[in-house]
Amino acid sequence: MYIRPFDPWKSKLCTCPFKYTLNPYTGCDHACVYCYITGYIPKAFKVRVKSNLLPQLERELRKFNKNFIIAMSYSSDPYPTIERHLGITRKVLELFRRYNVRCLLLTKSDIFERDIDVLKDLRCAVGITVTTVDEEKAKLLEPNAPLPKDRIRALKKAKKEGIPVYARIDPIIPFYTWEDFEETVDALSFVSHITVSTLKLRPDIRARMRAKFPELMKKLEPLYTERMEGYTYLRKDIRFKILDEARRIIEGKGITFGSCREGYYSYPTCDGSHLVP
Repeated sequence: MYIRPFDPWKSKLCTCPFKYTLNPYTGCDHACVYCYITGYIPKAFKVRVKSNLLPQLERELRKFNKNFIIAMSYSSDPYPTIERHLGITRKVLELFRRYNVRCLLLTKSDIFERDIDVLKDLRCAVGITVTTVDEEKAKLLEPNAPLPKDRIRALKKAKKEGIPVYARIDPIIPFYTWEDFEETVDALSFVSHITVSTLKLRPDIRARMRAKFPELMKKLEPLYTERMEGYTYLRKDIRFKILDEARRIIEGKGITFGSCREGYYSYPTCDGSHLVP
């Protein structure tokens, strides 16, 4: 089965409304330093095409309950570099249109701009992740992803076409992306909903962060003291102070606020799925 219920972590902290998920590809070539998929996907930064995806997906869609949402993607970005010439995600979206599927699309790429002609005919909402609008920082964190300004430009175009749009600012990293947070929200002030999440550490993430940002990690690691569900979190008082301020900034611009696996607050949903028609 390629369409699966979403809850990969079986997490008590996950507050997502029930939805399904689909990853058109295995692996993701954005190679983000903070990426969590290296904990459970072998060769996580190498993109592979799933065998027999489109015929199998069509069989599943014939039986799919159209009241539910299919989210793309939470393990592998639906728009890796090879999507530019393979067009597999575009073919998936065309199937969604044919079978009137509700869709929540999340990406760290601007390639989705190519597919706006299909997306505007779908019952969908489109979101981008922007960790920071500082291009130098973004390139260090997300070495192979398109620049934030290109993602934002593409999302503005989607909104002009009448598609509901949202964003994630994720992860918030103290002493680093948190310094640019208000500027990042300003750049995304046209969206309807923003979800935030603080950096969470596991051994694989910690090792990459130490290798790339040794001085930053000397300041960060003493603040990471709370163990929850296989991750180490920022100390709760620090984390909630950041989330309080993030919520104030976002809601101050008339944008609804969500948080992801923080045990904090979201309204009206954590993930932006309330935007899907």
